Amino acid sequence: MKLDVKFKYWMIASTVILIVIALFALCAGQFQVPADQVLSILAGKGSTLKNAETVIRQVRLPRILFSMLAGAGLAAAGAAFQSLFSNPLATPDTLGTANGASFGAALGILLGMSSAGIQLSAMFFGILAVLLVFLVTRTAAGQNKGSIIMVILAGLVISSLFSALVTLIKYVADPNNILPVITFWLMGSFSSVTFKSLQIGAPLIIIGVLILFFLRYRMNAMSLSNDEAKSLGVNLPLTRSIIIISAAAITASVVAICGVIGWVGLLIPHIARMLFGNDNRRVLPASIVFGAEFMLITDTIARCVSNAEIPVSILTAVIGAPVFIILLRKTGGIRI
Repeated sequence: MKLDVKFKYWMIASTVILIVIALFALCAGQFQVPADQVLSILAGKGSTLKNAETVIRQVRLPRILFSMLAGAGLAAAGAAFQSLFSNPLATPDTLGTANGASFGAALGILLGMSSAGIQLSAMFFGILAVLLVFLVTRTAAGQNKGSIIMVILAGLVISSLFSALVTLIKYVADPNNILPVITFWLMGSFSSVTFKSLQIGAPLIIIGVLILFFLRYRMNAMSLSNDEAKSLGVNLPLTRSIIIISAAAITASVVAICGVIGWVGLLIPHIARMLFGNDNRRVLPASIVFGAEFMLITDTIARCVSNAEIPVSILTAVIGAPVFIILLRKTGGIRI
């Protein structure tokens, strides 16, 4: 009971903090807007500052909304995969989704597609990567514990394949015009997020997160055998398939809009477990909120720390690696 009360207070406090950070992010930037002006714009009353409404509504608001969605989605996908594979090092790209989406985006850039076309191409190939994993393993997430190992191995193979294809595209791309665009996109950034791209990427992320959220009770059964799971009323192969597809859809959508962003899906679930234990009924909701906060803070730093925006994936690695080392030292090794 004490843990449940602690968890409830943590979630309330974290949600309030997330709202405060979002308000600060709307104010902060090279063009600073006072908080009262931001609230006036959000309330539909406009602003006395020239161009402030355009900056808030068309530039910062979609970017902030998607950064929170991306952080929440990647953290939820990471928590789900770590539970599913019983592997503390599992990430949203374990099955090659990010590399598949990266290939789709790089191909779209090479072919001169529009921004929407590039995003749709990335989402298609991200989902295709996971479907190829299922095809290689010839089973919907497997019928026994050994098949999970086959899924992971197939994911590594498909991930390597798409990584090689990305390298091939970079090799044949025009080094003056196309290659720099592909390279910058692969670094990960929210700078190009608009409400149009938000409409393309947000639905799959929201649906995927909701599915994982409602399956959090069943995730605790992922380490059980089929017979034990059946005795609890859980269809283990079907649940595994749904979790994999949902997490893959989230990852593909995030990568399609803003490029590859690492560490969120690895680091945030471990922080949630350190605070609340291994029960996925708490780990998954905590990961969603903490992931949104982490990504929002990181993106705000990326666009405010200098005149030239820093790719957000660089900051997630710079921040995530030391924090992960601290977690390892505090816990004496992370277990799930």
